[in-house]
This record gives sequence, C-alpha cells and structure tokens, in this order.
Amino acid sequence: MKCTILGKIPSKSNCYKIIAIGGHSSLAKQKVLKEYERSFFMQCNLRGAHITSYFSIDVDVYYENLRPDLDNCFKILLDCLQQVKAISNDRQCVEIHARKLVDKLNPRIEFEITPICL
Repeated sequence: MKCTILGKIPSKSNCYKIIAIGGHSSLAKQKVLKEYERSFFMQCNLRGAHITSYFSIDVDVYYENLRPDLDNCFKILLDCLQQVKAISNDRQCVEIHARKLVDKLNPRIEFEITPICL
C-alpha cells in the first residue's frame, strides 16, 4: 500500500504551543500542523483502510534541504495515518525504514505500509 503526500511535513517539535485553559497549561496544535493534517486527509489514498494488524512502514522524506532531522516526521506521519483511519493505532507500527532525500521544488513524503504477522 503506497502513498505520496505532497508538501513539506512539519517537524513535531515545531507544531505545538503551550496555552492556558482554566489556569492549567496544555498543548495546542499550531496552524502549520492543522493545515498539513487537512492536506494529508485530502491526498491520502489509504484513507479508511483500517489496518488493524502490526505493520512496517518504508518512508522516503523529501525535504527542501538536508537541514531538518529525519526522526521528527515519524510522529506526525503516524498520527495523520491514524486520523484518516488508514491504521487503527500507531502503536501497531513495529518497524520503520526511512530515508532523507532532497527535492527543493517538490517536498513530499512517500511511504508504503506492509502488514506484519508476529
């Protein structure tokens, strides 16, 4: 099950801000993350796949340059997959294979999910 999502995947570390609700601190999503989630939903051809088994994921992340950390995208990707119901729960991910690549004009993420029987 392969999928390509166009656009720059945001870094987990830059996607949340601290807000106060009723005198208590909480985390809220930044606008950039909300926009990426909407874009992901529209582009994801695995929407509603409901993968309930354990799975591995092969990921190619195309950044505009080599500066961003590769590992910061995994949480965003898995959360988005869970939100669009491609996977039932991101804790079912048991294996990640990833590459960081550069495409200045077309940042994107390409991935393939493979169900695994343990």
